[in-house]
Amino acid sequence: MQSQDNVKIGMIGLGYVGLPLAVEFGKIIPVIGLDIIPERIEELKAGKDSSLEVEPEELAKASKLTFTCNPDDLKGCNVYIVTVPTPIDHHKRPDLSPLEGASLAIGNILSKGDIVIYESTVYPGATEETCIPLLEQASGLTFNKDFFAGYSPERINPGDKEHRVTNILKVTSGSTPEIANFVDELYQRVITAGTYKASSIKVAEASKVIENTQRDVNIGLINELAQIFGHLGIDTQEVLEAAGTKWNFLPFRPGLVGGHCIGVDPYYLVHKAQEVGYTPTIIPATRALNDNMGQYVAQRVIRLMAQHRRSIVDANVLLLGFSFKENCPDLRNTRVVDIMAELEGYHANISVYDPWINPDEAHHEYSIALEKTLAPNTYDAIIIAVAHDEFREMGIDKIRALGKPGAVIFDTKYLFPAQDTDGRL
Repeated sequence: MQSQDNVKIGMIGLGYVGLPLAVEFGKIIPVIGLDIIPERIEELKAGKDSSLEVEPEELAKASKLTFTCNPDDLKGCNVYIVTVPTPIDHHKRPDLSPLEGASLAIGNILSKGDIVIYESTVYPGATEETCIPLLEQASGLTFNKDFFAGYSPERINPGDKEHRVTNILKVTSGSTPEIANFVDELYQRVITAGTYKASSIKVAEASKVIENTQRDVNIGLINELAQIFGHLGIDTQEVLEAAGTKWNFLPFRPGLVGGHCIGVDPYYLVHKAQEVGYTPTIIPATRALNDNMGQYVAQRVIRLMAQHRRSIVDANVLLLGFSFKENCPDLRNTRVVDIMAELEGYHANISVYDPWINPDEAHHEYSIALEKTLAPNTYDAIIIAVAHDEFREMGIDKIRALGKPGAVIFDTKYLFPAQDTDGRL
């Protein structure tokens, strides 16, 4: 087992999770950051982070951090931290290929005494059942004899400048009691909020996946209530504000549930539950409900247009916002595309404007061309899909001026008072 005094970290994955952690460790410990995207490595070497998670001055402080695209450059590291994505496939099943690839790459350079720590969100058991065998296969070494493992789930909230990696309590775990202590002490060196040492890797894995599942279920309940109140002609926000006067009412709001966490991770738990013979009911139902919210928003807009005697066919519809959440350039698993798909099925002309999104990335990932400018008196309907500060600052009058006379404005994020829009969730 390694000593805290001679730790050299290899960080595999430099996205929203890996980069902030690599920077913090890189201020005090030698760290080599690996990412498979050459352009990502070049921008980081130039002191820039296109994800906007780490400011240039913070990058500059990480004097012990270097970057590479070549896994062989990680030879000589003795602690590896894996922060690669764990997406789902088109059938909503876990896609562990990034995790498997990272494990094989580490296995090829693994040495006796090394420790591999996983941070990617998975179902309970994935580390020991999937990743460890690949490490053994590629390295020829024996788990818990020649090398060891830990799991410390990420708790990054993209775009959140208040809750940062250092001030969020960190769950840790290890494959042996000694390794658990080592992993815990390692993270304590940079996590000022402290750590919580779980009793096993599986417990740590489960703790992470239910964090996002719990939020998904809570949001799903409010989304269903919003649909009920929509049929009853009651303003959902007014109901939630009234109910919120009780001290223990949870302050969730309806909306699109996307992103790489809440909109994905529950499927991992469902998969594992089914694998061991249990058929979940609440979690899949919530996922189906939340995944259909984009379609629901589109149908609400279509009905409002009909009430205003406007046809959706050949209508010009503007979507304000495309990222999965406000004030963030992350468009992974954005559910705004569901609104687009439903409206396009009625032959509407869709325009999308989002000042936070890289147009090249939007085109590459979703084959859409973002609007660079907005012309007044152009749109038959305007949907506020993401609560970017820019839209709030624009104000309802300027937004309404983008529409033709009598255009429908639908506010999914409660940016403006109900009386200033034509409808909201």
